[in-house]
Amino acid sequence: MLASVSVLENQPISTWFGLGGVAKRMARPGTIDELRSALAIDPRAVVLGDGANLLVADGGVEELVISLRQGEFDTFSMGPADARGNVIVSAGAGVHLFKLINATTDAGLSGLENLAGIPASVGGAAIMNAGGKYGATGDYVFAVHAMDRAGKEIALKRTQVEFTYRHSSLAESGLIVTRVELRLKRQDVAAVKAKLREVTEYKKTTQPMNAASAGCCFKNPTLLEGIRDIGTPGTRVSAGMLIDRAGCKGMTVGGATVSQQHGNFIVAGPGAKAADVLSLMKQVQEKVLAAFKVNIEPEIVIWGAKLKD
Repeated sequence: MLASVSVLENQPISTWFGLGGVAKRMARPGTIDELRSALAIDPRAVVLGDGANLLVADGGVEELVISLRQGEFDTFSMGPADARGNVIVSAGAGVHLFKLINATTDAGLSGLENLAGIPASVGGAAIMNAGGKYGATGDYVFAVHAMDRAGKEIALKRTQVEFTYRHSSLAESGLIVTRVELRLKRQDVAAVKAKLREVTEYKKTTQPMNAASAGCCFKNPTLLEGIRDIGTPGTRVSAGMLIDRAGCKGMTVGGATVSQQHGNFIVAGPGAKAADVLSLMKQVQEKVLAAFKVNIEPEIVIWGAKLKD
């Protein structure tokens, strides 16, 4: 017998952009059994973590939205250190990455401090292999626990998950990530905190950390052809640099603006609509393509709409 789970109608979808439509139906399971019940209601359901890397269309989402921000999905624990000083940290998919980074840093566990300033839940960070200059989530994954659309629980070893640039094989698997085990290294607390400060300060000086945005909008592309003063074929280059050089900083559509501080951030101002962000993203893509013959692909997840061809 399936556990009971409530489904509410016309619920707001909280994202870092702070805009977009509602979930026509939303469930908030707090246990594995309740998640299984939610998937039985709509196997096509989409999963909401922290809403950090997400843009929701103004018309909202027809599929059931499952929020994993509560109950056992918002808990974490730290195991004992082994002989080499390795510690396994088990974190629910809905745990805010910022909260986990602070806790592991305070405990003198090194690794996640390299992900400071990245807006994500643990599950979302694993699925998209969130990262930056100092490292990526996949560098620390030990195992992934998930549920398939039929409600079956699955455990994947690190070797069973492929992590590449801003992507993992979890993204196409259809699996719902429920918990991630991370292997961190015990080190001197002061040294780990110093690294955290270094990464945080770098992010503060280079990115609009306090603005309403979803982090980097586009993936850094790999050049198919060499571009003078930018890179040789096969080189991965900064999307923000291309956007800047294409003259996109400060471009505005409605309430959405390309950040003057970092070209790969689109900031939502007062009155901004999801349609403004989508239109601005499309214009940025077109300008970069015209300037460099390079296609930049969205890094953010888009629900209920897509960039028009």
